[in-house]
Amino acid sequence: MADQYKDIRAYRAGGLLQVADFLLVMPSLYCLSLRTSDGVRLDMQCSKDDLKHGALFLSNHRDIVMDAAWLSMLLRYRLNIRPYMGIGNNLYGRWWLRVFFRLNRCFTVVRDGSPRELLQHSQHLSDYMHHLRSRGKSIWLAQREGRAKDGNDRTQEAVLKMLTLGGSCGSVIDAIRRMNICPTSISYEYDPCDYLKAAEMQLKRDNPDWKKTKEDDIFSMRTGVFGRKGKVMYRITPSINHWLNLHQAELETLPRNRQLQEIARQIDRQIHAAYEIYPRGKAFDDYIESRLALIDIPRKDTAFLREKLYEMYNNPVINHENCNLSGEF
Repeated sequence: MADQYKDIRAYRAGGLLQVADFLLVMPSLYCLSLRTSDGVRLDMQCSKDDLKHGALFLSNHRDIVMDAAWLSMLLRYRLNIRPYMGIGNNLYGRWWLRVFFRLNRCFTVVRDGSPRELLQHSQHLSDYMHHLRSRGKSIWLAQREGRAKDGNDRTQEAVLKMLTLGGSCGSVIDAIRRMNICPTSISYEYDPCDYLKAAEMQLKRDNPDWKKTKEDDIFSMRTGVFGRKGKVMYRITPSINHWLNLHQAELETLPRNRQLQEIARQIDRQIHAAYEIYPRGKAFDDYIESRLALIDIPRKDTAFLREKLYEMYNNPVINHENCNLSGEF
């Protein structure tokens, strides 16, 4: 790996880590899937040609750690693809996380700093990702900074803009095409952090200046890793390059920001259409009440919290039903 990217890599290459990955990481992830889920599955809607030279798996974001970890496990078992994974530097607070990142080809996405520093890092990060893709490597990246607490998954245009900054990209369309984005949909039957997200929404409502502490982040990570998730589905959709090829002439008539908006909408359509929709009924209502009982915050607003819990499970269903792909992929 080129020396100019030494600062961005959390992982360390080497034969010893490859052995540790095979003997420790993969079996641990598989055992964790047996312990905390009713099955973690991978559904391939894309063709083998889409992945022949690697891809950027841009996904919605449900869990801080497991989204990337289980996708990496599934891709290695099924396709012998080991993706590089973008992880925010705000998650480097505990030794066990640093070990995990070193073993799992993670690279650093800086979340703090002045506007100028963030722009410089975005340029550097984009260069690094284009460097990986030029070598046929695959990458996982979340479609937005942080998780969508309300389940309304939308691709941040800033993420796409970052991808266009590096690698002497030229046009937006050329830069995105080189990344070969395969939108990836992640569906959890139950989110182990749902009650924590609902509590955060009330705390933020009551105090706009409220912020999570590092201890809150660590507790959320542990809850996400070890909590029950029910059924879990990863669904990889076709490369958006097919859509770009069909609409390039139309896109080229738009200003740069509008191009990014249209590309983000297409990624969202593919993710929403690929959601796994789980049946709900009386048992689910009982589940929601059990999650409400876990919330312990000042001035607990039960009606608001119940509404937010239902909202985070209903929004994916609404988006799935409303997306109109018109047979485009």
